[in-house]
Amino acid sequence: MPRTAKSSPPASYEAALAELEQRVAAMENGQLPLDELLQAYQRGADLLGYCRAQLQAVEQQVKVLEEGTLKAWEDR
Repeated sequence: MPRTAKSSPPASYEAALAELEQRVAAMENGQLPLDELLQAYQRGADLLGYCRAQLQAVEQQVKVLEEGTLKAWEDR
C-alpha cells in the first residue's frame, strides 16, 4: 500500500470509509513493514479527517433545512 507523500482525496464519503476500513484491517493484521504501517496510519488519519468533515457538512445542511433546529428521530 505505498502511497506518495500527498495522496489524492477520496472520490466520496463511502470510498473514504471503505479505504479506511481496509487500512485498519491491514494494520491490525500486523504484517505490514514499519514504513508501510506509518504510511497507512497517516493516510488513515487523513481519511478520518475527510469523513468527519463530510459528516459535519451534512449535519450543517440538515440544520439549515430544519431551520436551525435538529429534531429527534421518531420511532415508526
